[in-house]
Amino acid sequence: GTGDGQGQILQRFPEKDWEDNPFPQGIELFCQPSGWQLFPERNPPSFFVAVLTDINSERHYCACFTFWEALESPQPHLWALLIPSVLCSSLQNSLGLIYTIYVDGLSVSLENVIGNLLTCTIPITGGAQ
Repeated sequence: GTGDGQGQILQRFPEKDWEDNPFPQGIELFCQPSGWQLFPERNPPSFFVAVLTDINSERHYCACFTFWEALESPQPHLWALLIPSVLCSSLQNSLGLIYTIYVDGLSVSLENVIGNLLTCTIPITGGAQ
């Protein structure tokens, strides 16, 4: 049709809501503010931060990195089209942790904390514990 579509969450971590940090509902609506459209050519990756306000007026800061992938379609004439894919991360908890370490003057360097946050290994679903 028009090439307009709707976002879909394909994978999330954690898989189930944590009691003190539920997964923001409708986040896929904010990950692609220009809409989910197919494009005939690859665009450069882009990055932006969105602020989501939930029903309780709590703010969630989300970093979104958009890149382009070939659309897998059973219709051969659509194989040349590209679809946006978005990696989205809630920054609030990570930034809160960094702030707490800084304010409390803990003996851990911020460089090490940030390095650990960026290099943490997420186990694969159903993998070895």
